[in-house]
Amino acid sequence: MWQSLIIGASFLLILTQAAPADDLIKVLPGLAKQPSWNQYSGYLTAGGTRKLHYWFVESAKNPKKDPVVLWLNGGPGCSSDLGLLTEHGPFRVQDDGATLLYNPFSWNNVANMIYLEAPAGVGYSYSDDGDYSTNDDQTAKDNYLALKDFFTKFPEFASNEFFITGESYGGVYVPTLSVLVLDDKDINFQGFAVGNGLSSAELNDDSLIYFAYYHGLLGETLWDNIVDICCNGDSTNCTFSQNARGKPDCAQFIGQVQALAWSSGLNVYNLYGSCAGGVDRTMVSKSNITGTSVVSANFGWNFPWLPRVQKEREWIKNLPRDETGRLSVTPPCINATGPLMYMNSADVRTALHIPPQLPKWDVCSDILHYKMIYNDLSPQYQKILDGGKRVLVYNGDVDMACNFLGDEWFVDRLIRPIVKERSEWFFTDAHQTKQVAGFVKQFERLTFLTVRGAGHMVPTDRPRPALEMFTKFLLNQIF
Repeated sequence: MWQSLIIGASFLLILTQAAPADDLIKVLPGLAKQPSWNQYSGYLTAGGTRKLHYWFVESAKNPKKDPVVLWLNGGPGCSSDLGLLTEHGPFRVQDDGATLLYNPFSWNNVANMIYLEAPAGVGYSYSDDGDYSTNDDQTAKDNYLALKDFFTKFPEFASNEFFITGESYGGVYVPTLSVLVLDDKDINFQGFAVGNGLSSAELNDDSLIYFAYYHGLLGETLWDNIVDICCNGDSTNCTFSQNARGKPDCAQFIGQVQALAWSSGLNVYNLYGSCAGGVDRTMVSKSNITGTSVVSANFGWNFPWLPRVQKEREWIKNLPRDETGRLSVTPPCINATGPLMYMNSADVRTALHIPPQLPKWDVCSDILHYKMIYNDLSPQYQKILDGGKRVLVYNGDVDMACNFLGDEWFVDRLIRPIVKERSEWFFTDAHQTKQVAGFVKQFERLTFLTVRGAGHMVPTDRPRPALEMFTKFLLNQIF
């Protein structure tokens, strides 16, 4: 009898510690050889009838002991699976939309990675009631509920160190979610990292003017007009974004800067990178409209109140939708062909356990009715830091969408004790030589860091230093 009880108890223990077998990806299409580590794809329950699609890849090193890291792409409305397939996931999708090649600089070399498509309506995430209205707070709550459900599905990872990471509008997603996780004693939360994040809308706008001028984009005439009209001749203490709202002439000049960054043919996500598809593809008047897909020249957040930006957003609203009411929106200068083809393959959908009735996958979806609440995330940062957690803010230094200067200003204004003054940080290149990776400033539990030569998607442009940066952050090492 006692043997039976022991066997039964052991069986129950195994059940409570086992990952969900139904979510296991048995064979992932496109790989010449399947991985040695496990990966899972399925759904996590959020609020109401919302179900968020997750893709979980275990650490290739030591899944039992390595940290668990949540990754959130931005938008709002863009899929985190794009981060997996084109940035720091274990494999990169090729342009044929069918082939996956292993990424030697995958972040799952050192961590268990969760890629969560959020909010509902993004990628393969959905809501049974068809309501895709949300905001910053609701998204944070849904992501928190989904995270709790993840640890219910994977209780064996509950004691691992846990970090939240993200990019772009993840600058809002990550700290707002972190505040909810902070007081949860069931989650071993250690801190968060944000890459090229929208931390302060005002600072992001104002810094873009300086970034554009000192990178040779404006010319003296436009710069002088901006300083004279917007700043009364003094650029040393000028909030361009505020002043432009009450001065039509100032707004006109600021609009020229916004147009240069977002719709002149420059790659807004990497100033020195090429524009995938060619320059015409970025122009609103020449946008490629194929069926119910469009390349938007104003996908970002710089000066969203400008008339020209509002005009395009209204234009996009009036474009035709598919039978589900969706419009596929692709950011400018981004080659999304490979991810779109791969994620919509019938074999891939089956492997990822996607319900057959769901519509096609998009890089970014216009079905969301998203209300932005927070223009500045300083209170959330302060709460996390005061709670004893660690924060990394990193920026590719040639991104114009969320430029490094605005985020550096944001970090400086948090006024935390300095541990290490701004200096170079280094990585080891393919020839095993030491190279400058960028610049870093370290405060108490807070690090600001740039990655030299990287744009908005740092791990895509500079995968080797990105992995070293990520590893040092997880290990709490000095840069």
